[in-house]
Amino acid sequence: MKTKLKISKQNVTKAILTLIMLVLAIIVVFPFMWMIVCSFKPLNELYEFPPRFISPNMSLDNYKEVLFGQNPSFLVYFKNTFITTIVCVIGTVFTSSMAGYAFAKLQFKGRDQLFLLYLVTMMVPFQVLMVPQFIQFKYMGIFNTLWALILPRLFTPLGTFLMRQFFLDVPTEIIEAGRVDGLGEFGIFYKLILPLAKPAVSTVVILNFVWRWNEYEAPLIFLTDSKLFTLTVGLTNFIDEAGFAMDHLIMAGTTIALIPMVVVFILGQKYFIEGLTSGSVKG
Repeated sequence: MKTKLKISKQNVTKAILTLIMLVLAIIVVFPFMWMIVCSFKPLNELYEFPPRFISPNMSLDNYKEVLFGQNPSFLVYFKNTFITTIVCVIGTVFTSSMAGYAFAKLQFKGRDQLFLLYLVTMMVPFQVLMVPQFIQFKYMGIFNTLWALILPRLFTPLGTFLMRQFFLDVPTEIIEAGRVDGLGEFGIFYKLILPLAKPAVSTVVILNFVWRWNEYEAPLIFLTDSKLFTLTVGLTNFIDEAGFAMDHLIMAGTTIALIPMVVVFILGQKYFIEGLTSGSVKG
């Protein structure tokens, strides 16, 4: 009897928790669903009350206007964002994986102190670095170029931290076996260790892709040519000088900008959580 009551209480608890999670999921997802629905509506129907989820006037006109009715084209912003994001992600994976391996498996004087010093840089907000970077980029001649967005973001302390925590869990015997077979440190890293790091690499890719794709302050400050704008800055073109926002076009543009992030997360979600929790028990 007591066992049945215990099982019954557990089922009730699970049902309540499931219901709570369902409600929270709806709260999180609904704004995105509403944005997608509004991206097909004309402007005047966005503000009607009571709001209608489905409208007979829904069409693809907003998307046509966003993609082909602007100068520069929204596709130019998409291309700029894609270039900067892909280059930054590839560079970040390269530097973070190599630095993480060095901090985890190579022995050299001051290694742990240097790693802690590197992590401290995460506490420095971008707002503190804006003016120094602005002056430096002007001096280097890369102001108002995509390099101003790419170069500072080829390195990330968080990416290095995640890769290091993963590599700490890799058995040292694998590295020693590689050395016995005559592999150098780079050969061991590239042929033996890196293939094992898919979860950590996927996590670094997803996090950095989302950060770079959504970056707003740096493009706003370091770019003045509209042909070099990224998506986040390009969306502000749908707000006129008087402050009137063409929300139907903003909704359509944001929906388009959201697609690559969803695709990347779906492709890498298998390893994402595993990569985040690597090294959480030991190391």
